[in-house]
Amino acid sequence: MLSVIIITKNEAGHIARCLESIAWAGEIIVLDSGSDDDTVAICRQYTDKVYQTDWPGFGIQKQRALDKSSGDWVLSIDADEVVTPELRAELEQALGQEDYHGYEISRLSSYCGRQMRHGGWWPDYVLRLFRRGCGQFTDSVVHERIIVQGQIGRMNSPLLHDAFINLDEVLHKVNSYSTLGAALLYQRGIRSSLGKAILKGFWMFIRTYLLKAAILDGRQGLMLSISNAEGAYYKYLKLLELQNRQSHK
Repeated sequence: MLSVIIITKNEAGHIARCLESIAWAGEIIVLDSGSDDDTVAICRQYTDKVYQTDWPGFGIQKQRALDKSSGDWVLSIDADEVVTPELRAELEQALGQEDYHGYEISRLSSYCGRQMRHGGWWPDYVLRLFRRGCGQFTDSVVHERIIVQGQIGRMNSPLLHDAFINLDEVLHKVNSYSTLGAALLYQRGIRSSLGKAILKGFWMFIRTYLLKAAILDGRQGLMLSISNAEGAYYKYLKLLELQNRQSHK
């Protein structure tokens, strides 16, 4: 049996499409962390295994969801991701084989209406399917990973990812992820300055737009490069703010 695990918070705009795409799975587990929109009500239309808890960070939260699963295989997806019929066929085929303990799946992500083929966004292989008991999540508050003991394969069909539907989502996620990223860097003992924040932002723009060829994705490629630069700039600026706050204590 396949268990699908999803963590949510205020995903009413995405979650129905996601759940519809994996309604065929043997078990769907949703772990919500305080949604104040219709997310929980929508999820309960698709599964009775909807749980609500606090927010300890991405890695710990996904491990909590994994611990509630009971299937032989586990698929971890986000609320803004969709399993296509082609990917479903590959997933179902994988459940019956014994050679691999996990699979990487490429994500085809969209940015403000365009599926991005450059800028470091494609092919974006992520390990998402694994045998339960052979994998676990790192406890990182952001950019968590699945660690699998055993051989890893790859699937051909992509997982669709509505990364940013509009600019409101872009700004919200830039703010959220830069805050989490700054806290993670501070915990690792990394320090920042205003000059370092500016250079990090500038380098991220050059890397995304030119070296990773986001220029080939047209207007959205330029927009992505700018938002990536903003994310890097604010992450290191917030790190500097953390340093100053701690030094004043």
